[in-house]
Amino acid sequence: MQVTASKTFSELVEEDGHPAFRILDQSETITNQPANTGFALWLISSKGEIWDSIGNYQGVPDIKQIKTGYANLRQHNKIWRVYTQPLPFSPSIGWLQVAQSLEPISKASKHLLTLMLCSCPLILLVAGFGGLFLAERALSPIDRIIRTAQAISSNDFTQRIGYQGSTDEVGRLAIAIDKMLDRLQAAFEHEQRFTADVSHELRTPLTAIKGRLGVTLSRTRSVEEYESTLQELQREVDRIIRLTNRLLFLSRLEHSESEYHSSLTNIDLSDLLEILIEQIQPMAEIKKIRINVSTEPSLYVPGNSDHLTRLFLNLLDNAIKYTPEEGQVTVRAHWERGQVKVIFTNTGQGIKAEHLPHLFKRFYRADSDRSRDTGGAGLGLAISHEIVRLHQGTIHVTSQPDRLTTFTVQLRSSKYHCQKDYQHLT
Repeated sequence: MQVTASKTFSELVEEDGHPAFRILDQSETITNQPANTGFALWLISSKGEIWDSIGNYQGVPDIKQIKTGYANLRQHNKIWRVYTQPLPFSPSIGWLQVAQSLEPISKASKHLLTLMLCSCPLILLVAGFGGLFLAERALSPIDRIIRTAQAISSNDFTQRIGYQGSTDEVGRLAIAIDKMLDRLQAAFEHEQRFTADVSHELRTPLTAIKGRLGVTLSRTRSVEEYESTLQELQREVDRIIRLTNRLLFLSRLEHSESEYHSSLTNIDLSDLLEILIEQIQPMAEIKKIRINVSTEPSLYVPGNSDHLTRLFLNLLDNAIKYTPEEGQVTVRAHWERGQVKVIFTNTGQGIKAEHLPHLFKRFYRADSDRSRDTGGAGLGLAISHEIVRLHQGTIHVTSQPDRLTTFTVQLRSSKYHCQKDYQHLT
C-alpha cells in the first residue's frame, strides 16, 4: 500500500482548487492500475469531503478518526486494510487513503488450513508406509544375519548371508560376518582333516601291536620269540610316542605366537649350522654322503634357538635320509638384502612337480620312497613350515627329477648383523 501511495503522489494534479488524480484520456488514468489489483484510492479533505477516487471506495467503512499510517476496519465480517498519508498541497490540506480488502487473504488462509488438515493424514500415512519400507529394507540384512547364525551348527559352516546391497554399515557387517564364516569353515575343515590324519596314523601302529599280540598269544612261544615280539612292540610304541610328541609340538607352534615373541634372542646362524652339521655328520658317513658347507660368518637373526635348531635338523635329516649312498648334500648360508638365506641341496631322485605344493602339509608323503619305511610320519616339513612362519620368514622347495632337491629358508636379519655389515662396508 505504501508503495502504491508513493507512486500515486507523483501523478496527482491540482484541479478546481483541490488535488485530483491525473487523467490521460476519457477511458483510463495511470492510477487505474492499482484498482485492477483490488486497491481503492481516494482523496479526502480535512472536512471529510471526497475530492477524487479510484476503485470501489464506497464499500470501505468510514473512518471516524483519520490518522496517518495503517488501520484495520471491520464490516460485516470483512476486514479492510487502510493506509492514510497527508497530501503535500497547500493551502488545500487533506489525505490520500489507500484501502484493500483482506478477504482474499482470509479465504486463502482458510483454504490452506483446510488443505493442511486434509493432507496431514495422507502425509502421515505415506510417511508411515515409507518408514516401514525403508526400515524393512535397512533391517533385512540383519534378519538374514540372524537366520544364518541360527542355521549354523557344529557340523555345518557352509551357511552364508550373501549380501548384495549397498556397502553401508549393515552391508559391511554382513560382508565381515561372511568372511569370518569362511575363516571358521577353513579352520573347522583343517581340524577335521587333522583329526582324520591323526586317527589314520595312530591306527596303523596300534593295529600292528594288536595283531602281533594276537599272534604271540595264539600259542605258547619260546623265550626268544617273546623277546623278539616285545622288541617289535617297543619299536611301534616308540613310533607312537614320536608321533604324539610331534603332534603336540606342532599344536603348540600354531598357538604360541605370543610366547615366541617373548623368547626372541639374537642367534648366530653360522655357529648354529656348524654345530648341527657336526651332529648330523655320523649319519652321513654311514651312507658315505659328502656334506659341502659354505656359510658366511656372523649371520645373526632374531629367533628362538630351540625352534631354529629343530628346523635345520629336520631339513638336514631329510637331506641325508633321501640322498642315495655316495651322494652329496650342500649347505649354503649368506646375507642378502636384509635377510639371511639358508639353502639345503641334496642329490637323488628328486620330487615330482605335482607333489611340491603339498610337501608342507601334515602327513603328506610324496611317494613310496618318502613313506613310513624311512621312519617319518609326514610331520617334519609341516613343523619346519610352522617354525619359519613364526619367525616371519619363508620356506620353499624346488626339485629337478633324478638330479637335485633344494630347500630354501629366508629369515629376517637382525639389526646387529646389519650394523656389522655397514661397519664392514665403511
